Amino acid sequence: MTPETTLAFVIMAALFSIAIAIAKRIQISKLSPGNEKMQEIAGLIHKGSLTFLSRQYRYLMVFIVILGVIILAFFGPNSAFGFVLGAILSALAGNIGLRTATIANVRTAEALKTSLAKGFGVAFKSATVTGFGVVGLALLGLTFFYFFISTETVSLFCFALGASSIALFARVGGGIYTKAADVGADLVGKVEAGLPEDDPRNPAVIADNVGDNVGDLVGMSADMFQSYVATIVSAIVLASIVMPELVLLPFIFCAIGVIASFVGTIFVHPKKQKLFAAIDRGMLVSVAIMVLFAAAIVFYGIASFEIAVSFCIGLLAMLLIGYSTELITSPFKGPTETIARAAQSGAGTNVIAGLSLGMLSTAMPLTIVVVTMLLAFYAAGFYGIAIAVVGLLSVLALNLSADTYGSISDNAEGIAEMSGLGETVRVRAERLDAVGNSTAAIGKGFAISSAALTALVLFVVFVELTGIKSIQITDPVVMSGFLIGALIPFLFSALTMRSVGVAANKMVEEVRRQFKQIPGLLEGKAKADYEKCIGISTEAALNEMIAPSLLALILPILFALLFGLPALGSFLVGATITGFLLAVFMVNAGTGWDNAKKFIKAGHFGGKKSEAYKAAVVGDTVGDPFKDTAGPSLGILIKVMIVVSLVAVTLFL
Repeated sequence: MTPETTLAFVIMAALFSIAIAIAKRIQISKLSPGNEKMQEIAGLIHKGSLTFLSRQYRYLMVFIVILGVIILAFFGPNSAFGFVLGAILSALAGNIGLRTATIANVRTAEALKTSLAKGFGVAFKSATVTGFGVVGLALLGLTFFYFFISTETVSLFCFALGASSIALFARVGGGIYTKAADVGADLVGKVEAGLPEDDPRNPAVIADNVGDNVGDLVGMSADMFQSYVATIVSAIVLASIVMPELVLLPFIFCAIGVIASFVGTIFVHPKKQKLFAAIDRGMLVSVAIMVLFAAAIVFYGIASFEIAVSFCIGLLAMLLIGYSTELITSPFKGPTETIARAAQSGAGTNVIAGLSLGMLSTAMPLTIVVVTMLLAFYAAGFYGIAIAVVGLLSVLALNLSADTYGSISDNAEGIAEMSGLGETVRVRAERLDAVGNSTAAIGKGFAISSAALTALVLFVVFVELTGIKSIQITDPVVMSGFLIGALIPFLFSALTMRSVGVAANKMVEEVRRQFKQIPGLLEGKAKADYEKCIGISTEAALNEMIAPSLLALILPILFALLFGLPALGSFLVGATITGFLLAVFMVNAGTGWDNAKKFIKAGHFGGKKSEAYKAAVVGDTVGDPFKDTAGPSLGILIKVMIVVSLVAVTLFL
């Protein structure tokens, strides 16, 4: 394909992706939003979500302007424009998903009155707005920038840096928000007051539902936007160095991925209430289309057989990561039941079981990443690894849809509970949420694993740009880089976990205050002050997100200035290794605790009135900042540090 043909094809694919998102959004808005009570609750969630997002973006606007001016001074107008464009598109992608999810949650709850299958259909269709919106904006923005603005390496990485910066703040800020509310709602509402999940008497319950959107949905959208962009950019830059004739191939693969994802969504419809099977079926169809395309590019001489094999290796890795995470965290599998069973002996044994599962769970994704890396390298060298990561993310529109479906389902369950829609709807909503919880865990595992592979490709680009072909590990400075780099994910996690603790403590105090000072609240005769709890989470998240985020942006530059490029290389390797393992451990342990709680709530081991359930709530409280704040943020941390290093390193060359 000529550059002109490629440009036209990729732009059409990007516009097609955006058109799908718009069409689905219109379809969702036409559905019934339910009764007046449901609309009132959904309105509070919608308003709280947009309030937080608008205030967060005001903070980020200041950061974007300051860093944009610095980039303009050091790297020129093209790089500064790329940085700002990447940041704006990343923020826009999250905003679109949020606005859709906060009108879809109530419509999903209303659809559940009819059947589980109909509720699932509404939730998943809503999620495709986010999936196709993110991919369409990323592909269109990067294509426009590459073909019309600049093909310079530093400018491309500045585009990726803009997306990465928004992703980091969105993940950290949203994660702190959602878990401050969740922990406060659990510890006081469930454990102390004995209230059910999503009980309207709980003052933190609306803030908790807002957090599902600003944390899980917006954070994941920005995260995967950044991963998608960084993967394409790293593959382009690496190709320009080692295989210039294939520099446009990543664009072509991603454009076909949009079509494959769309076809896959057609097959996502549950049969006999098997929700996981529906998502798996759509994924397999999409992957089959991509494999056929890989064969076609070999047949028509666009790329070599080795390149096609590398791409297919990435597709296989994507499937294996999903299945391995599902095996570990699914509410219907053995590992979750093991954690739930341990809760019968108390909170301590429940926590121990979850920690054990989290640690054990690191083996499978690490093995998948290592085997993927080695096979792709032996097939087509370092560029083979880059193309494997492109394969991993090629059907991101469908992958991200499956993930964000979880946030919508969680909100739908909350609305169903608070609106008093009855036992039948509540059970359906819980089933939808349990599956959504695991698809969200799969999405996080996918994001973290892709981050590790993307970081590897970015590191290869770092080596190529700096000319550092080897690192002397016996050099004390280099060894110090390994050790300090390995420390950073722990330091970052400590800061984010502490931030959740500080914010949650304020939430706990406020919920206790309302239970004591609002007469009749616990009896259901008075209304809780939801706005106060939303305000606490908002302020805490915005104030607490700054320190951890700046850590990722400043440390690589500082380390390079103090110790030089070889030490910076070892610093990045150390951070990537521990960051990946710690992230997998945290996400899987946290999801295991959460689903163990749901398993008991469904009627096992005494049900939701038992001591085992109270113990499981404690385990889930420990796991909340694991799986929704620190764990997911680590994937962005390691990518941001390498992208910052790649931008900064051009000053040393």
